[in-house]
Amino acid sequence: MNKVVARFQDGRVLKGHTADFVASADTFHIARADAPSAPPHPVMVSELKAVFFVKDFAGNPLHDERKHFDARASGGRKVRIEFRDGEVMVGTTQTYEPDAHGFFLVPADAASNIERCFVVAAATEQVILL
Repeated sequence: MNKVVARFQDGRVLKGHTADFVASADTFHIARADAPSAPPHPVMVSELKAVFFVKDFAGNPLHDERKHFDARASGGRKVRIEFRDGEVMVGTTQTYEPDAHGFFLVPADAASNIERCFVVAAATEQVILL
């Protein structure tokens, strides 16, 4: 089970666990962290901004996410993503294709609560290769 935070394009947030997320699929399910006995909630990928695979649900609200690379940057293509809602993420990707419906990103900040995320292309304003 993967610990995820799904952020929707309309601002909603859903936290929980998933066992069936596949990058090429249109839907997956999240067992909600706030309602563990409820049936898994179906999620349409087209409604999302991104799916964040996280270390923990609380994170560190005081952490200021670093937006630059250091000498220890992991392999892959370095990218800067500007989402339609104004959020900016910087990281690396192994799978970015301009015409794909999304791609995985590993944040540049090793101290981030986000281990990796799946960025939904329709929710981006621009993707800049660095």
